[in-house]
Amino acid sequence: MAAALDDLDRKILSELQQDAEQSLDEIARKVGSSKTPVWNRIRRMKEQGVISRQTVILDAEALGLEACFFVLIRTSEHEAEWQRKFLKALKERPEVLEAHRLAGDIDYILKVRVKNARAYDTFYQALISEVKIYNVTALLSMEEIKSTTMLPV
Repeated sequence: MAAALDDLDRKILSELQQDAEQSLDEIARKVGSSKTPVWNRIRRMKEQGVISRQTVILDAEALGLEACFFVLIRTSEHEAEWQRKFLKALKERPEVLEAHRLAGDIDYILKVRVKNARAYDTFYQALISEVKIYNVTALLSMEEIKSTTMLPV
């Protein structure tokens, strides 16, 4: 169930998404409130699970992770044990940034960040050695046009 948020909550969330390192004073000034009500609202939104955690965003290319692959997976296995092993394998791989189970012809899509094609192949070989996969298609992203963690609030 979605949390009940008012305009001030949404303004605070927008500011936090832009830069969570801002001081409470800065956020309060920008949203037209004072420090204590802003702090109380942030605390409430954390308790409600609207704000799940705060982190930093790293530049993948600056870290040498220049290749982004979208991996389309089709499986002929749908048993609980296969799914448990598959999900465990994904969660243990730091290269997997996102994993989604899909409706339609493709069962899963992964977003994988690695140094290069050779590193992707190493990832791929390790994955298929752990779980049986019917079909894998890897699509190399030639250019990242938009990437954001900001949700439309």
